[in-house]
Amino acid sequence: MGKNILWKRLNKSTRSNLIMIGAVVTVYIICQLLIASGSMSNLMKGLLIPLCYYSILAVSLNLTVGILGELSLGHAGFMCIGAFTSAFFSKVTVNTIENSFIRFTLAIIIGAASAALFGVLIGTVVLRLKGDYLAIVTLAFGEIIKNVINVLFIGYDSEGVHFSMKDAAALNLREGGEAIINGPRGITGTPKDSTFLVAALLLIITYAVITNLVNSRSGRAIMAIRDNRIAAESVGIQITKFKILAFSISAAMAGIAGVLYAHNISTLVATPKNFGYNMSIMILVFVVLGGIGNLNGSIIAAVVLTLLPEYLRFLENYRMLIYAIVLIAMMIFNWNPKCIEWRKKHSMKNYLLTLFNKQKKEA
Repeated sequence: MGKNILWKRLNKSTRSNLIMIGAVVTVYIICQLLIASGSMSNLMKGLLIPLCYYSILAVSLNLTVGILGELSLGHAGFMCIGAFTSAFFSKVTVNTIENSFIRFTLAIIIGAASAALFGVLIGTVVLRLKGDYLAIVTLAFGEIIKNVINVLFIGYDSEGVHFSMKDAAALNLREGGEAIINGPRGITGTPKDSTFLVAALLLIITYAVITNLVNSRSGRAIMAIRDNRIAAESVGIQITKFKILAFSISAAMAGIAGVLYAHNISTLVATPKNFGYNMSIMILVFVVLGGIGNLNGSIIAAVVLTLLPEYLRFLENYRMLIYAIVLIAMMIFNWNPKCIEWRKKHSMKNYLLTLFNKQKKEA
């Protein structure tokens, strides 16, 4: 009885957040049991970490698009910054910091801080724009980051760090030196420190940070700016401050996703597929299909739309056709007024409430 009273005292958003965190923990436990029993396929094992960092990307972008109300198409650029800065750090310190936990923790901090720094710098300039103009500028930022990394050569030797935008030979490294970033070939040999446990923990931390921000005084100020900028400014809310706050936190979380990505593969390359326009659009699709402003929906959409193409590979030429049909069906189900009414009527909450009332009458 005491637990029921405590649960009822929690507000609706807190209960929803706890349910989602509990669902993530439950899925993690189930996956570990399946792995231990040998029941999980190699395909699914390989998708566990990507599912986590795609969910982090979706939740973090929803902070900018759904909570702040600004359309950003450069989210893959922040992911790219987090991936390359953390991979560079791990590659340089792999022989000096032998403890992988400490090294990976520092890599996560560096990746998140680097992306957040660029978020502040970019946000200070681009957040003065609105609508399509903001989308175009953030898209250009993502493409610029990718292209700059593709022509960047960085190495180190006994004399320090060397930079070049020509080729690896132009670094003039002394004997014993090593080129870390090799232009279009990227970074090879990054330690594979990403694990499903770490990825799940980072997803929970990201979700908790953003939900707490949304439910805080700062979050209410951000949503006030989204709903009516003039009214928010008239009551003393600092528009620029809270816009940059939301944008930088969103960028930092994208950087964390980049760290997980970089430490889950052997070769990190800034290709259009990994960090280009298509990646940013795919993350935006997760946000839109999951519900703009709905953080729980972003995670669910990211998981479903990541698993779906992989499990439809047996259909070969019809795979993307069915994928497109599912996208349209999900869009209708999420946004059609009659579907929304049906979901509310047949929701789990109503089912549990009916079951509770029935048990109460029988008692």
